[in-house]
Amino acid sequence: MAPTPPRFRDALLVLARHDVEFIVVGGVAAVLQGAPIATFDLDVVHRRTPENIARALAALAAMHARYRDLTGRVLTPTATALATPGHQLLLTDHGPLDVLGAIGNGLGYDDLVGDSTTMDVGQLQLRVLDLATVIALKEQLGRDKDRAALAVLRQTLALRRGGSQ
Repeated sequence: MAPTPPRFRDALLVLARHDVEFIVVGGVAAVLQGAPIATFDLDVVHRRTPENIARALAALAAMHARYRDLTGRVLTPTATALATPGHQLLLTDHGPLDVLGAIGNGLGYDDLVGDSTTMDVGQLQLRVLDLATVIALKEQLGRDKDRAALAVLRQTLALRRGGSQ
């Protein structure tokens, strides 16, 4: 049986319903801004305050979030883990979700909020990292999968700005 495609919108709805403060980053942020790329997980950077972590834990519990564990153990996120700048690589009822305390060179929610915009996505208002910053972060990371997407992301940004590359 083929795996079920991820339902990023459903995961975002759960996070929004729990009033979690987060910024959509990575591939989904690029797609929301018109980039024709494929992405297989939803990446968000969450604000690491105790109140927001509590809301995030409630949202993650509602999605039955557990760590992606190759041994089959069912390990669930904790407040301690969400308070760190680390990456929580989770599987939820709605597909893979990476809850990131920080990205790039230690950039957390408060560092990134100025490089994000609020977008209406259906009935949701989402904070999404701007495409220029997504590109800069992918350049920094330099992973093969990031380098492969850069030309498309740059072209999308140029088109959004009214030009071409």
